[in-house]
Amino acid sequence: MILNVRAVPRSSKSGIDGWLGDALKVRIKSAPVDGKANKELVETLAKAFGVPKSSVAIASGDTSKTKRVEIKGVAGLPPGLVPAQPAKEK
Repeated sequence: MILNVRAVPRSSKSGIDGWLGDALKVRIKSAPVDGKANKELVETLAKAFGVPKSSVAIASGDTSKTKRVEIKGVAGLPPGLVPAQPAKEK
């Protein structure tokens, strides 16, 4: 599975904030220095998806806030991360 991720470094705590357009917004406590924020991003996503850290890799955007992240070994999004469906008009 490949996800678009919007990383927000230097946050008060790490965690997933939900969807921002087509990207998953992830808060990262670490500053984007020496790859620390990327490492914490991988750890945060691995925990949320219930996979080992080795199953999460940044495919592109190493130095950008917007990244494409590959997560191996998952079939879909965890229930809490499924985007809300817009209400159907009658």
